[in-house]
Amino acid sequence: MSENKLPTEVSQVAATADPSPLGLGGFALTTFVLSVANAQLIAPAAKAAFLGLAFFYGGLAQLLAGMQEFKKNNVFGATAFSTYGAFWLSLATLVLLEALGVINWQGFAGQALGVFLLGFTIFNTYMWLASFRVNAAVCGVFTTLEITFILLVLAEFGFISSVPGGIMGIITALIAWYASAAGVINSVCGRIVLPVWPLKK
Repeated sequence: MSENKLPTEVSQVAATADPSPLGLGGFALTTFVLSVANAQLIAPAAKAAFLGLAFFYGGLAQLLAGMQEFKKNNVFGATAFSTYGAFWLSLATLVLLEALGVINWQGFAGQALGVFLLGFTIFNTYMWLASFRVNAAVCGVFTTLEITFILLVLAEFGFISSVPGGIMGIITALIAWYASAAGVINSVCGRIVLPVWPLKK
């Protein structure tokens, strides 16, 4: 009986759409909006514009993309999208709780967020190393994100301003958008229009 079910199971797996363009798109847009604020290209009061995206697009939608990657047996994609979906949800929650007065950093907000970002920098480091076995577009996302995280950690601890990290974050978002666009356009066209340059495994 299990043998009779096997073709159906295989066809169901094959029919599953690639969730990575959604995950990359959610990550890109949320990163872009926050990075524009970090780069001080908009007024500080406008920084909160990233919150809705962090909860629903970079957060929830990216988390759902990660769950779908589990179904496709993609350990890298599942881990990356699920973690960064949780990252945005966590960050948005911290910002919201602070705004509501639930959290009082007592002047140590920089240290708190610095440690928060440092933890994700450590995570991103081994994901960055693993990305060298995926493709150049994804590797580009994790490479620029690694630099972004390092710069933002330094900014939170008061060594530099947030501007360098913001600029690097914008670059990260643009590369992530390219990778997302490649996944959508190549799928719709049935051929490679935007190359992602697979790396040798």
